[in-house]
Formats: sequence, C-alpha cells, structure tokens
Amino acid sequence: MPPSHPEPSRARKILRGVYNPLYAAQRTFRPSRPGIVDDREVRRLQLWRTGLGLVAWVGLMVTYNAVASADDVQGVAGERLDQSWSSVLVLVCTFPVVVGAFVAAARDGLRRVYLRRVLRPLGSVLAIMASMGTSALVMAPELAGLRDAVGLPGRIVLVTLFIWSLGFALYGIGLSLVHVFRTADIHEVLPPILAGVLVWEMALVDVITGSYAQVPPAARAVFVLGAPVTVTALSVWELYRLRRHHGLTLRSALGR
Repeated sequence: MPPSHPEPSRARKILRGVYNPLYAAQRTFRPSRPGIVDDREVRRLQLWRTGLGLVAWVGLMVTYNAVASADDVQGVAGERLDQSWSSVLVLVCTFPVVVGAFVAAARDGLRRVYLRRVLRPLGSVLAIMASMGTSALVMAPELAGLRDAVGLPGRIVLVTLFIWSLGFALYGIGLSLVHVFRTADIHEVLPPILAGVLVWEMALVDVITGSYAQVPPAARAVFVLGAPVTVTALSVWELYRLRRHHGLTLRSALGR
C-alpha cells in the first residue's frame, strides 16, 4: 500500500486559497458535508449537458449571423457573461425561498439540523456577491475619489484584489450553477429541486426580455424551452437515482 498523505492543515489550505483563487472557489462552492452522497453518473451527465448546451448556443448564434465580426464576438461573449451573472442573481433570490420552504416543511428535529447546515451554502452566496462587488472598487466612476485617496499602493492592492476576485467569481459561477450553491450540504435532494426551479425562471426571463431576437420564433422557442426541459429531466432522473440507489427521497428528507 502506498503511504497515505497527511491532510493539509487549515492554515495551509487558507494560504493556498490566498494565492490560488480557483482553489478558493473549489473550497467555497463545492459541497463537502461528511457522508454526502456523490453520484458520479449524475455529475458526468451534468458536464455533458453543460458542454452540449454551450455548443448548441454557439451554433445558434453562428447560424443566424449573430457573429459576423470581432465586435460581434465581443458582444456575444458579453451577452453570455451577462446571462451567467443573471442566472446567479436569480439563483441568489430563489435560494432563500426554496431552502426556507424546505426547512420549514421539515419536522422539528430535522429542522434544527438543516438550519445548522445552511451556514455553508449561505456563505457561498455571500462569497459570490462579495466577489461581484469588487469590480466596483476598480471601475465604478462613483468610487474614483476613493481610488485617488488610497494612492498608488492602494490602487495596486485594489487591482490585485480585482484580478483575484475575477478568477474566483468566474470559476465560482460555474461551480455555483453545477452544485446549486452547495445545497447538497443541507440535503442531497435540494440541488435537483432548486435547479429545476431556477432553469424555468431563467426561461421566463428570456421570454420577458426577448432574448435571441434575431432567431426565428420556432427555433427560439425550441432553444429557450430546451434548457428547462433538459434540466428538469436530469433533475427527475437524479431524484430517481437518489431514491433507487441511496434510499433518499423528499419525504424522508422532511421526516414525513
């Protein structure tokens, strides 16, 4: 047997996160509750779904001449980034509603357990919001006086913080959407339920805001509905696997 490597100390993990924002994002946005069920088959399908969704989106944009120049590429990339931010913001607003309803519906003993487990998912929500706010310190015109007041050393610190936060936030957005703000730390049935609610909310936002206006109505309807239907099917299948292979159901999670 090869020798086992000792678990890094807490101080060493913090130090690594300071100079590596991607590692810090992993520690912040991936669920890590002891004894948590991690179904690799579901995770693999989620990666395929994300990759195919990106390919389909790029194909849709190219097919209908959304990308015709370098400026269009920047515009499309900016639109996709805005949609990612919007997804996170919608998830931030949906998170307390769904989680609050889940905790309130649980029996008294389980309710106290779930309330303790909410701290880490709540911390990940606050972390993504804080990382999004650091860009204002560097770019917001309203804070130009603050940047002038701190002088050159302060600006270097702000720019360094912004670069770190950018890597942390971009990677954190992806992890937040995949792991649904690590709500599996509360209970394994929560991520598929919350993901299903989120994706239908985003589809409704696309319809209200008139996204993909350059795409013919039939193709736009298929594209807008494809994501929620796919994610809903994945969520149902994930709940099925949790029940079939791990004995976890919504009823048992609530103690009913």
